Amino acid sequence: MITFIVSLLLLVLGYVLYGAFVNKVFEADPQRKTPCYTSQDGVDYMPIPTWKVFLIQFLNIAGTGPIFGAIQGILFGPGAYLWIVLGCIFGGAVHDYMSGMISIRKNGASLPELVGDELGQGARMAMRVLSLVLMILVGAVFVTTPAGLLANMIGGDSFWGQNLFWVILIFIYYLLATLLPIDKLIGRVYPVFGVALLVMAVGLVYGIFANEGGMPEITEAFSNHHPTSTMPIFPGLCITIACGAVSGFHATQSPMMARCITNEKYGRPIFYGAMITEGLVALIWAAAAIKFADSFDVTKYGMTGDEAPYEKLWALMTNGGTTGANPAVLVNVLCSTWLGKVGSVLAILGVVAAPITSGDTALRSARLIAADFMHYKQNRIYKRLLLSVPIFVISGALMFVDFSILWRYFAWFNQTLAVITLWAITVWLTRRSASEGKMKYGFLISLVPALWMTIVCSTYIFIAPEGFQLHHFVAYLLGGLLTLGALVWYIVWARKSEKLKG
Repeated sequence: MITFIVSLLLLVLGYVLYGAFVNKVFEADPQRKTPCYTSQDGVDYMPIPTWKVFLIQFLNIAGTGPIFGAIQGILFGPGAYLWIVLGCIFGGAVHDYMSGMISIRKNGASLPELVGDELGQGARMAMRVLSLVLMILVGAVFVTTPAGLLANMIGGDSFWGQNLFWVILIFIYYLLATLLPIDKLIGRVYPVFGVALLVMAVGLVYGIFANEGGMPEITEAFSNHHPTSTMPIFPGLCITIACGAVSGFHATQSPMMARCITNEKYGRPIFYGAMITEGLVALIWAAAAIKFADSFDVTKYGMTGDEAPYEKLWALMTNGGTTGANPAVLVNVLCSTWLGKVGSVLAILGVVAAPITSGDTALRSARLIAADFMHYKQNRIYKRLLLSVPIFVISGALMFVDFSILWRYFAWFNQTLAVITLWAITVWLTRRSASEGKMKYGFLISLVPALWMTIVCSTYIFIAPEGFQLHHFVAYLLGGLLTLGALVWYIVWARKSEKLKG
């Protein structure tokens, strides 16, 4: 319990102290006009109240990742707490803030265009493809999970209890959210979803302190406690918990809010603050999952009840090992046990809202990314429809792919996007420092997490079953060499740029 409480406090302090430092490095200018005024079009560019922009940004990025990812991540042990806290403060929040604020300075440009400006035309084209693929994957994943949760909540053989019904309904909502002006649907329903998420978080914190069950402390953090995974804690944990720590998907969402923010001074609470809030949600779910599992009666699965909480959690999610791991099972049982009927409904609605409010803006982002690189104006609904239909057809087709396979590839694509974004931010900060002579070492705020995420993603793909399946030592060696190569490239580029300037 001590580790959990300290982790909560550190996240809040991270926003107050390090968030202020990052804001100082960027040098937000309250006098500068933002794109919502300079490029207002009544569809994507428009001023929206700051509290709404925060809620939209938070709900955009808070998909099933900080819930399902945190539940699966805590299986590795309390190292999950460390990754959420350190990853969120020094990696994810910097990544989200800088991508959003740079987008503001570039008139709300989408992520591929930001990356291309800093890393070149090849990177621009690669990011266009990578970002579109990721957005479509998110759309597919975040239809499947909320539809399954809603069908599971209702149950039975009724029309309302069928997965297909909810899939169709969510797809219709996604299409409307993609086509309509951002304030017509998204701006109106997100506050409702935000209340559901708030109730969920508060209810779970109460449950953590009010109910029985043990919680692991920091002393257990540096070994792998996962009951079945052969993936080592590094890099497995850093891929499993993306949302809530570092997530490339977020950088595709920040530019959307860069087109609606009314003043640069709000960038810190909106971009950095939304990521810290998501980290708090991930931390709460990780702690709730492991504490609930420790007190759960697993004797019905043929277990003695003396097993480690990680084994109990695994048994709960797999129905005693008879099915694949499904965090939704844990969500249902935990909420109904701790929060009662009313609290359970509100909490589960919060869990359902999280993926829906990421899926809709993911597909909206896909439309905006395609429109940006095609230079195709979106002021008419038929123009938006022309770009949206192919995106929805592909996303719908991907829903027939096995979910576990879809999620694994989504997770790696997601973190690879974060790597590229962090390197682009580092180059932007370096160039600005060289041209303006300010914050000479400010680039370190993104260089360090860029190096970390480079070794995470490269090592993972060398080890993973969907990757090269190499021996762990070989994977670490190759990942380290690739990361060293990236650092050497950066140093050579930075020195060359300095000489050219001179």
